[in-house]
Amino acid sequence: MNQIIVTEKIYVTPELRRKKKIYKIQFALSVFFMILLFSYYIYAEYERDKSEQVSQDILTSIAQTKGNIIDNTISNSEILVVTVEAENEIAQPTNPVVQEPQTDGLGVYTAEDGRQYKTESILKIPVLDLNYPILSEQSEELLKISLNKYWGPAPNEVGNYCIVGHNYRSGKMFGNLSKIKNGDQVELTDASGRTLSYSVYNKFIVEPTDTDCTSQITNGYKELTLITCTNQGKQRLVVKCREI
Repeated sequence: MNQIIVTEKIYVTPELRRKKKIYKIQFALSVFFMILLFSYYIYAEYERDKSEQVSQDILTSIAQTKGNIIDNTISNSEILVVTVEAENEIAQPTNPVVQEPQTDGLGVYTAEDGRQYKTESILKIPVLDLNYPILSEQSEELLKISLNKYWGPAPNEVGNYCIVGHNYRSGKMFGNLSKIKNGDQVELTDASGRTLSYSVYNKFIVEPTDTDCTSQITNGYKELTLITCTNQGKQRLVVKCREI
């Protein structure tokens, strides 16, 4: 039997052309928006890193100020030695004016753009490799720069010193705070240069409207409360610490 091969010819109708054109436009738009979103993500990360760099510049400035104070103290000691030696030669030597250092570097930091940031303490969590200055005021703009004081007494005083910070996926600020465990140590350095160690004793999640964790009733203890967002910003992660 002879086989008859029948080929079907596809006719490109105006309707088919229109659909193909729509598909091409949709594909092009999808690619465009993907590139746009990726570019926005890169830019947002760049801006976050740029803002967060200010906090590290503040730490560097504090360290340099401490170094200058040490150098000045050494210089003043040398002046005193010279004065003592001179007493053997001069009956009534002129006593030099020795100016004692008044700060360890915490205070107002002026950034390159002229903006000023007031720092009142430094928070360090060794287990998380976290080290940030605590800005004395709290706002959306300041939270992009560093950790902020939210509520409480002066640093390292009796009461509940509350600190807030962003939870970045990159791990910056309080991005790794969820990894902290009971018993881990936290260090806080105040404006006098005094560093106290605190131990984590509780960690829990609350609703944004729940502010019980900021209570100042501590029965005479010195406490720290670290607060950040969790669950896509819908809730708050709270870490409680007490002086060792």
